[in-house]
Amino acid sequence: MEYTILGRTNEKVSRISLGTWSYGGVNTAGKSQPVGWAGQDDIDSRAALQKAYDVGINHWDTADVYGDGKSEQIIGTMWDEIPRNNIFIATKAGWDMGPHNHWYHPEYMRVNMERSLKNLKTDCVDLMYLHHCNFGKQDQYFDDAVETIRRFQAEGKARFIGLSDWSSDKVINFIERVDPDVIQPYRNVMDDTYESTGLKNYVEENNLGICFFSPIKHGLLTGKYTKPTTFESGDFRTTIKDFAKQSLIDKIQANKVKLEERFSDHLQPVLHGLVDALLTDAPKGCVLLGQRNVEQVEAAAQLGEALSNEAAGWVKELYKA
Repeated sequence: MEYTILGRTNEKVSRISLGTWSYGGVNTAGKSQPVGWAGQDDIDSRAALQKAYDVGINHWDTADVYGDGKSEQIIGTMWDEIPRNNIFIATKAGWDMGPHNHWYHPEYMRVNMERSLKNLKTDCVDLMYLHHCNFGKQDQYFDDAVETIRRFQAEGKARFIGLSDWSSDKVINFIERVDPDVIQPYRNVMDDTYESTGLKNYVEENNLGICFFSPIKHGLLTGKYTKPTTFESGDFRTTIKDFAKQSLIDKIQANKVKLEERFSDHLQPVLHGLVDALLTDAPKGCVLLGQRNVEQVEAAAQLGEALSNEAAGWVKELYKA
């Protein structure tokens, strides 16, 4: 397993880290917004966590809303088998409004912080993220959100703080005022604004940790889908229109063949191209790869060696269109 120092945290974490969104199962936010993953078995989740520890994947990422805490709870069951201090745990707050009409209500952030600690069976998480950058139409909830998460840090409930969002533009807009230790932006070889938004330069100039999420676009980029696919109610992938585009699926299938040819000497040629290309320009970064079972953990364990600049450029060029 390859490791990196996660920016100014000075923590040594696996370059391929474990995303546990799917461990929460199907779930909805509000009345009907799908935010979960279908087809996940708790036995598979626990087996994957054990295997991740065995192969050296020591950075596990979760959130309070993954299954309304279920993902955190499953992680919390592992400490009889795995030393808690050997795992760098990250969780998040922000997507659960609770009884309020906006995100980041300080009282409810505290409710969820305490619940996360209880779920994870720990006194302190290593990294606590603001889960998104939606702080109100006039950013009127920003100060409270940052003050609250900083208070968690001062109280010893979180060692480091982070900032996450699907939009790198939003992250760069708030990054200076939040002053996070780690950021978690959405990035894959098809959807990549890490450099163009200025985020890459800011990370490097300020020695921040960087963790990319959704590196294989919810599995779509692997080429496992050959036709438009539907998912059951409560599965987040029902909101991703690209799963219904046959022309895009065909292009991804063609690119899969090219990746297999280019990286034929690698045990995981497709994943190597897709995932390790994201590490080339992020020497102090990691990729959060969802690993739903032992087989996926074993595949992930074979990744983490950054591509050369030339090879990474070749991969990204395949997906520009």
